[in-house]
Amino acid sequence: MLNIINHKSLVLGIMSGTSMDGLDISCAQYYQKNNTWEFNLIASKTFEYSDSIKSDLLKVFRKKLTVLEMDIKFGHIISDYIEVFVKKNDLDINLISSHGHTIFHDPDNGYSHQVGSGSVILERLKIPVVCNFRQQDINLGGQGAPLVPVGDQLLFSQYASCLNLGGIANISFQIKNVRYAYDICPCNMILNHLASKTGKDFDKFGSISSTGKIDVNLLNQLNKIHYYTLEMPKSLSKEYVDSNFLPIIDQSQLSIQDILATCVEHIAFQIVTTFLKYDISNSLLTGGGTFNNYLISRISHFHNIDLVIPSGDIINFKESIIFGFLGFLKILNKTNCLSSVTGCSKDHSSGEIYLP
Repeated sequence: MLNIINHKSLVLGIMSGTSMDGLDISCAQYYQKNNTWEFNLIASKTFEYSDSIKSDLLKVFRKKLTVLEMDIKFGHIISDYIEVFVKKNDLDINLISSHGHTIFHDPDNGYSHQVGSGSVILERLKIPVVCNFRQQDINLGGQGAPLVPVGDQLLFSQYASCLNLGGIANISFQIKNVRYAYDICPCNMILNHLASKTGKDFDKFGSISSTGKIDVNLLNQLNKIHYYTLEMPKSLSKEYVDSNFLPIIDQSQLSIQDILATCVEHIAFQIVTTFLKYDISNSLLTGGGTFNNYLISRISHFHNIDLVIPSGDIINFKESIIFGFLGFLKILNKTNCLSSVTGCSKDHSSGEIYLP
């Protein structure tokens, strides 16, 4: 079964991010040309989560629904979306590479768990599945995150750095042929949390935050959070953000506009601090935050770095494209996780394989 995976294979990359806005599915082919990895994106789509799906994911966080229940349930949800995607695009898929949705991420205590059972997806669709990319890295002493930098290095090597403005802002970059990466700070996770208080899912284009005033006291409180004293490798989790960032934000007596403006300033400041610390000359921007014009303007205000904004397909689906690639590399038994990035004991090929 594994020997049928090659440069002509159609691989689905499945990603559900910390912002919980939907499931990203991309279909791509991966191949080497002149010893350089490239990809051909065939189709892509985001399936927005219904309120009931969002509610169930939150119930697991709040321990009102068991992890096992949600693992099975979300495996069926992923399978349902894949069936719609494959039928609409008339695809003959060779491999499914699914990140699932992170429920718990606590590398200090030795675990990271994503729901979306690979076994359920396999039995539903009868297509090989690769999943559970993080746990092996943690078993080897790593953070289990970030995982995308291998794809940044091999598929987007023309850029000095890659900055993802998703639920969490994370970056990867090269120093003397060694790839490094880490989570910089919360991004859409806290911005969407605040936007929800105005009845909106997110602050479209930064239209709300751009009307607020930056509060120095709140900004200083955020910048003094302990996470920023740590050196890489390091990673953020929803649990950490909920415990360390949200109490500061939610206790503020400022208007939502002012809190949003201050949080955007905080995010921009932390990102630019990273650019300056590692002398980064340009950065490929992806993730939903790329559409936040106010955030981008604040980053540019602090630093005249060349911010490269690609096509919408890359902005929205780079992570799912790369997770498809990670599964493809796993099938080929090639390295898909870097010790320089996660802090694990060795480079390795991570993920669990389910075969028909």
